[in-house]
Amino acid sequence: MKPDSSDQRQLFVRLADRADLPGLLPLYRDLNPDDVELSVDAAETHLDALGRIPGSAVHVGVLDQTIVSTCTLIVLPNLTRGGQPYALIENVVTGSQHRGRGYGRATLQHAVSAAWDHGCYKVMLLTGSTKTETLGVYRSAGFEQNKTGFQIRRIAPRIG
Repeated sequence: MKPDSSDQRQLFVRLADRADLPGLLPLYRDLNPDDVELSVDAAETHLDALGRIPGSAVHVGVLDQTIVSTCTLIVLPNLTRGGQPYALIENVVTGSQHRGRGYGRATLQHAVSAAWDHGCYKVMLLTGSTKTETLGVYRSAGFEQNKTGFQIRRIAPRIG
């Protein structure tokens, strides 16, 4: 899948596997720089668990063998809408040095296409960002801002 850009290099979007984790984990630092780092071993356990949920996966945009963008798609079973599942996209990030080239949009569109392939009737994405550029990426990938989102977070335990 090729993003719109004057950059002639080809972005390839695919599902992540265990071998991608050493390149994927540092990319998450651009999303949440203050998070506790996850070890590759622990990440393998989490990726395996995600893979056991039909249709759910980490999607990665790869440029010259480097992961430059990612998002996670979770497909959730449903008891309404005739049993059609719905999907949630989370952990959307493009490496800071690769932004503005369409890589995030291409990765999001790949994940949305996978959700449709799994029979989802909708795909949801929440963001805490108010940056015009970030919201523009979501709109350019086909998302519309038409609902009110709520969340509740558990207070993280203090380390040290």
